[in-house]
Amino acid sequence: MPPIIWSVFKSYNTLFAKVRRTRMHKAKSKTVIVVVGMPGAGKSLASSVAAKRRIRVFVSGDIIREEANRRNVSPSKENLGRLMLKIREEEGMGAVAKRLAPLIEKIDGNIFVYEGARNIEEIEELDKKYRVFTIAIHASPQSRYRRLLRRGRSDGPRNWADFRERDERELKVGVGKLIALADRVVENEDTKNDLKRRTARLLKTLPN
Repeated sequence: MPPIIWSVFKSYNTLFAKVRRTRMHKAKSKTVIVVVGMPGAGKSLASSVAAKRRIRVFVSGDIIREEANRRNVSPSKENLGRLMLKIREEEGMGAVAKRLAPLIEKIDGNIFVYEGARNIEEIEELDKKYRVFTIAIHASPQSRYRRLLRRGRSDGPRNWADFRERDERELKVGVGKLIALADRVVENEDTKNDLKRRTARLLKTLPN
């Protein structure tokens, strides 16, 4: 190949590479930190650390409640559970994450938190538009059970068997795989302040 043609070819390739990198950067200029974990692990507490840093937090349950409101469905525990399954049956396992993207696009900022993803398909859906970083909050079943009982919420476990049944439902949806593939794992077997400190340290290492 003549030198002048080779020079033009190299210049074109360099320019093309720059354009491609720029497009990729623009396409994924926002980061979504996905906080995952089993019930009672401490997801909300970890997310609250991000919220104090003025990072917008979206919760999967709130997205389902908004969909229930749109469909004029009473937001009872049973109705929300059925609606979540129905949405995923109709639109695929990444359906909840699909509803998150328009919410993110409406807000200025380049980093967000999504709390409560249930399966790997949600991560794949978000990864189409955003940089995704997953944080798994881990605690033993015994610790999680005690926390859920202390909360005293209406959707909390009535007993150990009820707790284990809920765990099984979560695992069937795909939470276990999501936790196993998380980018980072934060242990939550100590105090609330310990979890807050660990989460804060981790958030400082992430790009803005």
